[in-house]
Amino acid sequence: MTTPTFPSSVRIVLCAGVAVLGLTGRAQGEDGHKAPPEPENMTSLFNGKDLSGWDGDPRLWSVKDGVIHGETTKEESTNGNTFLIWQGGNTKDFELRLSFRCNATNNSGIQYRSRHITEGKPRNPWVVRGYQHEIRNEENLPNVSGFIYDEGGRRGRICLVGERATWDEDGKHVADEKLIDEEAFAELFRLDDWNDVVIIAEGNHIRHYMNGRLTLDFTDNHPELALRDGKLALQLHAGKPMWVEFKDIRFKQK
Repeated sequence: MTTPTFPSSVRIVLCAGVAVLGLTGRAQGEDGHKAPPEPENMTSLFNGKDLSGWDGDPRLWSVKDGVIHGETTKEESTNGNTFLIWQGGNTKDFELRLSFRCNATNNSGIQYRSRHITEGKPRNPWVVRGYQHEIRNEENLPNVSGFIYDEGGRRGRICLVGERATWDEDGKHVADEKLIDEEAFAELFRLDDWNDVVIIAEGNHIRHYMNGRLTLDFTDNHPELALRDGKLALQLHAGKPMWVEFKDIRFKQK
């Protein structure tokens, strides 16, 4: 077979076309990891003035400078992890957006689809168990904000930052694709500053976004342990004195 030949100008155009297609494909992949636009008519869960609609230990939770402020000290500590629990209903299929900042002496979290434990003499009146979006003031994987922790459960760190994973009856399965690596997360996360979180839960599919970027994608197929409904709450961790703050809390049931 005779190989066809083309003028040099045509060959240049074809090469350029291949390059453009390659760049477009990469751009589309990156766009797929961006947080979706904020939906209309989200409900604000915090009025910026007081803790109306929330319930927690009044020694530890307050409003300072227009944000929710949680803090433990040597003098005012907590017996076990304690939570500020939203009283407005349960989180089923939803989208949650908020901003947080904290110090690095301890960790915090955002509970969703969780259960308020009142039976069996809990360590304090505000114990919550269920899915937790971890909050930390750290940038080195895996001990960073955004992984899913099974607060009070038996699965521990259910899905780590960077993972696209499923959990079936026979255990956890992680895809080869890594959504974000340590270097990219360190560039993304704002140490000692405000960070923006988006949590989207639809059926058994959960996505976490940090500062506009997808950081994990989790599907819970476990027939007994998957959670579809429950409370929203904010955590103060037992142990070393710490503080954490939250603001701009918006919620929409799907």
